[in-house]
Amino acid sequence: MPALPELSAIREAQQLLAKYFPSTPPVKAPTLSNASAEVYLKIETALPTGSFKPRGAMYALAKNLQRRQIDEVTASSTGNHGAATAFAARTLGVSATIFLPEQANPVKRRKIEDLGARIVCHGSIDLAGAFQRASQYSQRSGVYFLNDATDPDLPAGPATIGVEILEQLPDVSAVFVPMGDTALIRGVGAAINSFLRRRK
Repeated sequence: MPALPELSAIREAQQLLAKYFPSTPPVKAPTLSNASAEVYLKIETALPTGSFKPRGAMYALAKNLQRRQIDEVTASSTGNHGAATAFAARTLGVSATIFLPEQANPVKRRKIEDLGARIVCHGSIDLAGAFQRASQYSQRSGVYFLNDATDPDLPAGPATIGVEILEQLPDVSAVFVPMGDTALIRGVGAAINSFLRRRK
């Protein structure tokens, strides 16, 4: 399991991302709330590509651009991470190639194309195949493979969600996070634990 983001990296990510998009709002969910608990939903669809993914892609790409020359960023994706990587690349002035499965969601594929990325999907029947092709392609010089499941910098981006939750809802008693490749829950969990420890 990749390491959890440090508090310093989370704060750095928060400052960087604030240049490109505002904090997302918590919205009360009356149908999920009751007399003993008010429930809020963090509306990440307000971000540029309609998901939380640009947080991690923007921060990881920006950090790696500080370290070395990157001519092209690549990613393998079924849609959302690909769009986030394409958005980060366009915003930061880097070309992007996204490897998709052949049967990728057409709406998400179109979004990636609209963001200016080149798409490769021939011969990739599933995400595992797309990952393998992206990994092989990315061995060349000047190419950065931004893998959302294993990139060590990426979780600091979604960790900013945890910081925002504590700033917007300081009396929150529980946070529920969906799990996919774990970057989201690792980031949010690390942020909340770090800030709660500092409060004690």
